[in-house]
Amino acid sequence: MYTVIGSVRSRALRVLWMLEEIGQRYDRIDAGPQSEEARRHNPSGKIPVLLVDGTAVTDSTAILQFLADRHNALTFPAGTLERARQDGATHFVLDEMDALLWTAARHSFALPEEHRVPEVKESLRWEYTRSLDRLAARIAGPFLMGDTMTVPDIVAAHCLSWARAAKFPEPDGAVADYRDRMLGRPAFRRALGS
Repeated sequence: MYTVIGSVRSRALRVLWMLEEIGQRYDRIDAGPQSEEARRHNPSGKIPVLLVDGTAVTDSTAILQFLADRHNALTFPAGTLERARQDGATHFVLDEMDALLWTAARHSFALPEEHRVPEVKESLRWEYTRSLDRLAARIAGPFLMGDTMTVPDIVAAHCLSWARAAKFPEPDGAVADYRDRMLGRPAFRRALGS
């Protein structure tokens, strides 16, 4: 059994969703970033943290890939060309979507007020729109990798949900369909309620 430290209103939702998709039991400690509970297991105070046999695993994407590899689910085998393409898709989403959303969040509430530059958010929204076009070109089937759901699908769909909450531009066409299909998955709905 796993323990997830973090709020469903954070990247911890990715980990909860993954655990629901692969049918693994878990407990959740509802803790925010920089909370005493988060700092106890991660010196940076960041969430999520996954506790595995008393060991803390940090960073949502690292946790997802760890779980995928450990349970041989939502991933292609290491060393295969499919895995290289999957890892490329993961890095694309992190670089072209997650990073933009996190930078906007930092300039909205995470940074001390005197270091925020709210004007940067317009540039980030423009860049995000370009990323949506690139994402559309990567959707190879119902999932990014074709017929197989993998780790980058969880990260991409979470980013699309986060973008909506952050009032970033709405996708259309294939990306909107993909987002709605992913966020309609029963495992995602269960993770939201956990």
